[in-house]
Amino acid sequence: MGIVVQKFGGTSVGTIERIGRVADRIISYKEAGHQMVVVVSAMGKSTDVLVDMAKAISAHPDEREMDMLLSTGEQVTIALLSMMLAEKGHRAVSLTGWQAGITTESVHGKARIKHIDNERMKTELAQGNIVIVAGFQGISEEGEITTLGRGGSDTTAVALAASLKADKCEIFTDVSGVYTADPRVVPAAQKLDVISYDEMLELANLGAGVLHPRSVECAKKYGVCLVVRSSFTDEEGTYVQEGKTVETGRVVSGVAHDEDVAKITVVGMPAQVGTLSRLFNTLASHHVNVDIIIQSSYDAKASNISFTVAGSDLAHTLQTLEASRAELGFDKVEYEEALTKVSIVGAGMVNNPGVAAEMFRELAEQEISIKMVSTSDIKVSCVIASEYADRAVRALHSIFRLDAQEVAVVHGI
Repeated sequence: MGIVVQKFGGTSVGTIERIGRVADRIISYKEAGHQMVVVVSAMGKSTDVLVDMAKAISAHPDEREMDMLLSTGEQVTIALLSMMLAEKGHRAVSLTGWQAGITTESVHGKARIKHIDNERMKTELAQGNIVIVAGFQGISEEGEITTLGRGGSDTTAVALAASLKADKCEIFTDVSGVYTADPRVVPAAQKLDVISYDEMLELANLGAGVLHPRSVECAKKYGVCLVVRSSFTDEEGTYVQEGKTVETGRVVSGVAHDEDVAKITVVGMPAQVGTLSRLFNTLASHHVNVDIIIQSSYDAKASNISFTVAGSDLAHTLQTLEASRAELGFDKVEYEEALTKVSIVGAGMVNNPGVAAEMFRELAEQEISIKMVSTSDIKVSCVIASEYADRAVRALHSIFRLDAQEVAVVHGI
């Protein structure tokens, strides 16, 4: 049989006992004849512990040193899992991201994978070894350790599956698949048997934490067979695949929410050709990812430009703007925190007008004010105050008839 890539998240490997159960699952695949490549995250909340330790020293730790620090979490897990497999009678070798041949951009904290030299992994597989790879990390062409951003182990797994032309890539987590909403917020959320790459990419980008967005991009680009499953049960998971083979019959497939949102308004930008280009090129050059954008003019010479960024990027964005004030020529910057982006996603929205109006009407009935709106063919997003987020998600999930009869189960929390 062919190669199977599996990824286990922090909850799945949070204790030695759970690492033992993961090893048993891997062995069952190995004994069925598969060549196994396994990507793991840091144990439990250990990455958060490392972040807290760094922030106890500095409010703004050096990005290079943060990558050096955070990359150690996964190295603990790969060594322990390899030891566990050996104890159970199966040869395994642990590899850091750079030992696995993963080369990334020269960006700390959220680097993208540029290419993978898979010869070391192929050699180990040919020798009958189970290959255990540290997720979330790589090395730049300058020889610097880099990390891929939180959730980046998903991207590591899918990229390895694409490079090795694996039969499939299974992402094991604490839920049984992809749900119509976060089961922690909506206990009546339904598990989807199948979802399209495009729908999954939208949900992931909009806050559904089950898959890292870049992992879905990679799976779609290279046609990786991607499955989301529970590491705590043998239940069949959710298949992420091409949209043409998906027919759910639903107009809306899911409701997502992202609580890490901040709104920034640049006041008094010159009303000139090229103003938007200068502003957003400046932000891009400082690695600021911008989401929703609204431009409004209040006289012939000036305009206000509002946009959203991740709440975690707010301080960096404000510093970047202040440093560029003279060059960009604006009057001042205003910002708002504690915001959430609530979104509905569904391929069926393309041919069903009125979905956005129904969303707006429901939020109005819940007395929830909408601050910003963004739409595409298969999604509608609204920025609201975070205090209303859970109420909004539950209301939209219900109004679009996504509630299930049974309560969803979340393991490991």
